[in-house]
Amino acid sequence: MEKKIGVYICSGCGIGDALDVEQLANIAQEEFSVPVCKTHAFLCSAEGVAEIKKDIENEGVNAVVIAACSPRVMHDVFNFDGCVLDRVNIREQVAWCQPPGEEDTQMMAEDYLRMGITKVQAMELPEPYMPEEEMSKDILVVGGGASGLAAAVAAADAGYKVTLVEKEKELGGFFKKVKRAAVPPYKTFVEGYLDELIQKAQSHENITVYTGAKVEKTAGGPGLFDVTISQNGSTVQHRFGAIVLAAGWVPYDPNKLDKKLGYGKYPNVITGVQLEEMLASGKVKKPSDGGDVKNVAFLLCAGSRDPEHLPYCSTVCCIASVKQALELKEADPEANVYVVYKEMRTPGQAEDLYRKAQEAGVIFLRCQDPEVESGATGLIVRGEEDLIGEEVTVEDLDLVVLATGIVPVTAFGEEVNPPQEDEESQEEPAPTDIILKSDVLNLEYRQGPEVPILKYGFPDSHFICFPYESRRTGIYAAGCVRRPMNVSTAVDDGVGAAMKAIQCIELVHKGAAVHPRAGDLSFPEFFMQRCTQCKRCTVECPFGAINEDEKGNPLPNPTRCRRCGVCMGACPERIISFKNYSVGMIGDMVKAINVPDEYEEKPRILVFACENDAYPALDMAGMRRMKYNPWVRVIPLRCLGSMNIIWIADALSSGIDGVLLLGCKYGDDYQCHFIRGSELANIRLGKIKETLDRLVLEAERVRFETVTMSDYAKLPEMLDDFAAKIEEIGPNPYKGF
Repeated sequence: MEKKIGVYICSGCGIGDALDVEQLANIAQEEFSVPVCKTHAFLCSAEGVAEIKKDIENEGVNAVVIAACSPRVMHDVFNFDGCVLDRVNIREQVAWCQPPGEEDTQMMAEDYLRMGITKVQAMELPEPYMPEEEMSKDILVVGGGASGLAAAVAAADAGYKVTLVEKEKELGGFFKKVKRAAVPPYKTFVEGYLDELIQKAQSHENITVYTGAKVEKTAGGPGLFDVTISQNGSTVQHRFGAIVLAAGWVPYDPNKLDKKLGYGKYPNVITGVQLEEMLASGKVKKPSDGGDVKNVAFLLCAGSRDPEHLPYCSTVCCIASVKQALELKEADPEANVYVVYKEMRTPGQAEDLYRKAQEAGVIFLRCQDPEVESGATGLIVRGEEDLIGEEVTVEDLDLVVLATGIVPVTAFGEEVNPPQEDEESQEEPAPTDIILKSDVLNLEYRQGPEVPILKYGFPDSHFICFPYESRRTGIYAAGCVRRPMNVSTAVDDGVGAAMKAIQCIELVHKGAAVHPRAGDLSFPEFFMQRCTQCKRCTVECPFGAINEDEKGNPLPNPTRCRRCGVCMGACPERIISFKNYSVGMIGDMVKAINVPDEYEEKPRILVFACENDAYPALDMAGMRRMKYNPWVRVIPLRCLGSMNIIWIADALSSGIDGVLLLGCKYGDDYQCHFIRGSELANIRLGKIKETLDRLVLEAERVRFETVTMSDYAKLPEMLDDFAAKIEEIGPNPYKGF
């Protein structure tokens, strides 16, 4: 469309005290010939917004530049349908972080305005992606345990059609083996805890239940998941809008445990799951001879919190063991019951359960490394008791119960390595996800048949920000397949996952992105004429949004896309772009920065900042009036993984003295909202040496740093240190060219 740009500059919140607002207006009018340019004392007020809307309606303004506060605030206020919009941050990142009235402060604001207008000139209004195929709003729930049942009922109650697939012949999951449950408020044990949910799922008009069934194949993406379900030798096909993965867990294999715990060596050493089955049947007997049980010891953390087995806490073991100990005491108050623990974890209301067990006469012993032996009259448990600092021996035991941990079903299967890009396309290969062929969803994705997992087998997408979300858009994990949890938490978890699935469906039907750029109407477009089939976009996409045809050409699946732009940064031919975010657009913004010559002694430092952590941290520094070097110019990126190396070359060749990349923390405890964007940017940066050598520039001119939002207090020092290094190196020899 032909643009008519309106620039609106706010002087409120201290902006007018720090800057010459009229001079900013002159930049817009004289350098860019903007037809409409206005200043206002409080642009976010009803009067200020009305002024903008009047120009849109009466003057034909269809591209708006707001020079005011951070784009992270006032979303609802500065929202103009049908208009291209950019926000220029001259409050938090100029007026509030720089000395008022100084030349450098004014120059910083002017550069930001130049970049904003340049960006709007290149932007086009995004159009929502609406596939030609009919999309579905139905939800598939895989797994009929606590979380799966809760997810199905919650979604159905919200008016969505749900298909529930359970591999066993009955619904209920592991809890079909549990007669009495320990659930909040832990005053009494509850029988038939899931019965009501099972009955609702089986009778709900919006739920179709398949038991003794499995998912044979899953193709497509959100709104377009085509799923084949098999049951009793026959198959059905259905299209779904989203999927809740609630496939559950299995107990850790006790045969893998250290033999000093006695499992497999002594028949009367059993697991908590085996004892639960005995309690449900009403017959707790010694496996060795069927004799009565009078003396029992529970050994907690059998495999859990152990680097050789399950390094994580399995959450439920302490409460389950205390419950079982109480049930034994209820059945026989004269029984001797011992609980040998490393740390007792019964938080919140569950503490009452622990106290109740103490009052019932259960004996608790804190021991980090117990051993099981056979004695003349029964089993023996020995170990160093931490609280008294002496060895204790518990003898004449009829049963030793090992509280083994929880393992998600997604942790099993042969590891699948998806095809990589051409060997010569990168100096260092892109990181790949761990995908096991676990026979749960059987995805027809180029990247592998199941959702990627974290190092312990759980398929979370982001360990801090995005619970439920897997690394495959539209597939949400719930219950113990997501993380260890007790049954009441699993029920809540299922409801949460159902709400996420509904959110995804509604956004996709509007052509908009889901988390974390929820509502973004842009999507990547591919100029295929220049594609070299290098496969980098398909390999580096964190969400499996791009498949390939038989020739290696990328086949984008826009409903899977989360609009991070990682594919755009990956492409060496720069054939991928968004209407409002592209390689050329950011390159033009870089070139719009006014670079003083070397004699003015005003270096310029370009900062590419991740919009999810680094940019908010810069805002927070400004909100606290923390000062930093005025040579800095910040360009926010959707994700640092969208960074294309050409931007660094453009910056350095135009005379900018240094480039700083601020990305999220990566690694096992990553905080990148797009999984690996920051890590990929760092890998690409390893190739910048070639560019620097070609330009005969020092390697120290380009630096990569990871920051979290809470690092805002460190940012001014970080920026100042980099500025000092640039000053030490000296001016960029390309100034003035």
